[in-house]
Amino acid sequence: MKFIAFDLEGPLAVQDNAYELMKLFPGGDKIFEIISRYDDLLTLEARPGYEPGDTLALIAPFLIYHGITEDDVSALAREATLVNGAARLVFLLNTAGWRVFCISTSYQQYARHIAHRLNIFSQNVACTPFPIDELRRIVSRDDFRHIEHLETELLAQQSIDDAWIKDRLDRFYWQDIQKTSLERIMERVKPVGGARKVQALKQFAETHKQPLSAWVVVGDSITDFKILQAVDQAGGLAIAFNANQYALPYATMGLASTHLDDLWTVLETWAKGKRPAVEKLVREREKIGGSDNRNHFHWLSGREDIATPLEVHQKIRRLVRQEAANLG
Repeated sequence: MKFIAFDLEGPLAVQDNAYELMKLFPGGDKIFEIISRYDDLLTLEARPGYEPGDTLALIAPFLIYHGITEDDVSALAREATLVNGAARLVFLLNTAGWRVFCISTSYQQYARHIAHRLNIFSQNVACTPFPIDELRRIVSRDDFRHIEHLETELLAQQSIDDAWIKDRLDRFYWQDIQKTSLERIMERVKPVGGARKVQALKQFAETHKQPLSAWVVVGDSITDFKILQAVDQAGGLAIAFNANQYALPYATMGLASTHLDDLWTVLETWAKGKRPAVEKLVREREKIGGSDNRNHFHWLSGREDIATPLEVHQKIRRLVRQEAANLG
């Protein structure tokens, strides 16, 4: 039996679900971009108790304030664009006897719907529970004034640097809304990102009695670097697909391509000869080079300088993910 776990947004689906939800109300796109950058800053400073992807907890009060519902999340999942070749690759994996999993920071209503579209069993999906309609009932409307004040400030700013973002949002999240209903909402939302992705993988691995060295994982962003690192260090295969600078250094190998099913040959090779066989194949493919925007392979394990592969990944990431490419 062979085991593979995909991140959802990036490898399987084009859009960033949280970004699309925030765009449902005026100015939400700008507010999300600022909060997403704040998430990057908190992750990079290794704030105790904070995990990459906790953006989904940070935006929860805003979604509730603007009346976003669980049906809105599900509707976006029905409309979401799948990455080219994603459905074909999952079909090939299922046909060849692989166990396919999805470990995603995305809200549950979104992740499970996308997984269903791809024929990934719901019991093989780990994602972020977000009972919006239930959480709305615990909000004190008086607490919404904090959101109103912050949104007014954020939307009025013409130029915002990292220092301003850090100072203003530190004040909002860790002072202004402490001991309010907004804080209680955030405490109820535990995004599956960073170390929680590793924990989810270990739970799947334990259930199926497979060490991390037997797993393939595919990720692309800051929420994935810990799971990529864990699998690579265990001797498994950690694949960075159209990755950004936060994920690429932690992967075993990289693929930059507009089509996810370009991975199929690598996965067939893994099934037959594990990591040594994959390394030989990827190094050969890297020498040949990709064709246009497909099949750009790079062996990354032990590599110190990632500037060249990162340039290729960033270029194709922008083509595939469009607006979401700029998010951490």
